[in-house]
Amino acid sequence: MARVLILGATSAIAAEAAVSYAARRDELHLVGRNAEKLAAVQARCAATRVSVERADFAHLAANEGVVARAFEALGGVDIALIAHGDLGNQLASERTFEAAEATLRTNFLSVISLLIPLANRLENERSGRIGVITSVAGERGRPRNYTYGAAKGALNVYLQGLRTRLYASGVSVTTLKLGPVDSPMTRDHKKHALFGKPEKVARDIVRAIDARTAEAFVPSFWSLIMPVVRSTPEGLFQKLPFLSGR
Repeated sequence: MARVLILGATSAIAAEAAVSYAARRDELHLVGRNAEKLAAVQARCAATRVSVERADFAHLAANEGVVARAFEALGGVDIALIAHGDLGNQLASERTFEAAEATLRTNFLSVISLLIPLANRLENERSGRIGVITSVAGERGRPRNYTYGAAKGALNVYLQGLRTRLYASGVSVTTLKLGPVDSPMTRDHKKHALFGKPEKVARDIVRAIDARTAEAFVPSFWSLIMPVVRSTPEGLFQKLPFLSGR
């Protein structure tokens, strides 16, 4: 039985991951911003012991305490999944720094404020697994979401360094590069065949963290698509509306 911490537990994907962990009787500590949604996820995980805390990760200075209380509630952490994020408003982020900063704070700075105390504790204990949800949007800047993509790209680089730092202590760090998922986060997006389903995506996430995979594209077919997107010359990229359009 593992002790599992899920930060951002009320997202559709994180909730399904929590249910997967509960099904195998892992002990859970769930942290999320919305108390009603948090209670609903807790109820779905009734097969095991579950504790919860409501927290807003945008309050960066408070996040060290969130991690400390999670370790206290579980008596230590074996697996931690950081799952929160928000697409933000790209057009607004181009008009004002306030909107851009909000997107960067949610998708990069708040994650770092959680990773620092989490990594330090697991490094001292010389064990544990960390999984962090990022996005294929971080692989290349595109007009439709480059502020969000910049946050996820920066996070990818941070996780590369963290993974190598923690390697000697036996702590694994899994970067989970998700493609678009059919969830409330993308409710305003036109859906197509490349959209994943939360249940399947969550199972892939749990599997990748268990296997201590360094970087996992989820669903896996993105590992074939993104090298092409990354390597397309910029002059050609800008002429292809399905890549460069809004």
